[in-house]
Amino acid sequence: MKFADLLMSAIQRSEIPLRFEPGAEEAVAKPITELLQAWLEAHQPPEPHSDFDYGQKALIEQLVAELNGAKELPSE
Repeated sequence: MKFADLLMSAIQRSEIPLRFEPGAEEAVAKPITELLQAWLEAHQPPEPHSDFDYGQKALIEQLVAELNGAKELPSE
């Protein structure tokens, strides 16, 4: 499946509430966040064997942690 297809699916699943309705931002952000996490995890090497694989695994873990709010974004 292509990223664009995943994105369209997430947008279709979301209920876009009326403007200023409590929880509107969370309702829109949740399916997008879930989409991004699934997309990142789809690139996770199943069993890392090389330095590249270990680096990719570490980067994906960092990005998922930032996506979920477990870690802050890096500062400049």
